[in-house]
Amino acid sequence: MKKVLFGCIMVGMVLFTFSCNDQGAEECAYQPNTTPVTLDIEQLEDKLLDIDNRDTLRAFIKAHPVITEFFLKRSIYPNDSIMMDVLLEKFSNPYIDSLQLEIDRVFGDLTELKQELSTAFSHLKYYYPEVKLPKIQTVATGLDFDLYVSDSLIIIGLDDYLGKGAKFRPLGVYNYILTRYTPAHIVPSIMLLYGISPNYNATDLKDKTLLADMVAYGKSFYFAKRMMPCTPDSIFIWYTTEEMTGVRKNVDIIWTHFVENELLFETNHMVKKKYIEDRPKTYEIGEKAPGRIGTWLGWQIVNKYMAEKDKTTLPELMGVKSPQQLFKESKFKPEKSSYF
Repeated sequence: MKKVLFGCIMVGMVLFTFSCNDQGAEECAYQPNTTPVTLDIEQLEDKLLDIDNRDTLRAFIKAHPVITEFFLKRSIYPNDSIMMDVLLEKFSNPYIDSLQLEIDRVFGDLTELKQELSTAFSHLKYYYPEVKLPKIQTVATGLDFDLYVSDSLIIIGLDDYLGKGAKFRPLGVYNYILTRYTPAHIVPSIMLLYGISPNYNATDLKDKTLLADMVAYGKSFYFAKRMMPCTPDSIFIWYTTEEMTGVRKNVDIIWTHFVENELLFETNHMVKKKYIEDRPKTYEIGEKAPGRIGTWLGWQIVNKYMAEKDKTTLPELMGVKSPQQLFKESKFKPEKSSYF
């Protein structure tokens, strides 16, 4: 299971460019008048894959402790000497040249990725003027790790995000999860992690209800959408176009299922995970109902809350600690439709 990080928090989670009219002709969310930001982006993918001797590798390990711990998986080795032996053998394998060519083919000189990062962080700076921008590093280690995110450092494993049709894809990942390992998902995944972080998303840790989880995720989706206002909703929620059409047409059916089964105030972890965690489908609702449907429904509740509170700023929304208050004031009650 791949993992991404924000500070000390482990969160199980994520160049195809989409315009505002792709994937369902979605309109861009509100776009403020932002000021471009300058990001410190260090490209290390070629530097690491080209290492061919112990001295160079030892210097890299010393200079990049986070990459060493998470992307090179230092903890699985008895000692650094054995780790370096294994890594040198890996980086001398002929397939590494092919991996480098694939990275160059998909990402080129990283112009599009850099632009997406700049757009997202210019919006972050607009909403949170005092925020300090992180250092960003890109790396490739042979499909060992995907993404590390903290408030001061972001590391992107480019080789994990080569997308459909690439010669190399992450190993041991279900197909329905593999679809989110594309270039288009990199920056949205980063923004979702920012949005779920307690640095931005106030939560009531004593509230163990499904509604609390739904609202917390809903706020993170709303946050990420404001950072990337022209990115389709499907990219954030990891749904196909058909799944997006389905949930939008059948929000009332989804909502009725939650109400009739008294799910909002459910605290049983095994029940909650059916609606929050990764699954190919939410079979309890229907064969066409996608997984993580509780997080999508939480997003709709937050959208409705902001529609009702049209003068509320993003930081004010993120600062709402009580999910019960947010839900009540959202006046969420979807209209009837049919699809599933």
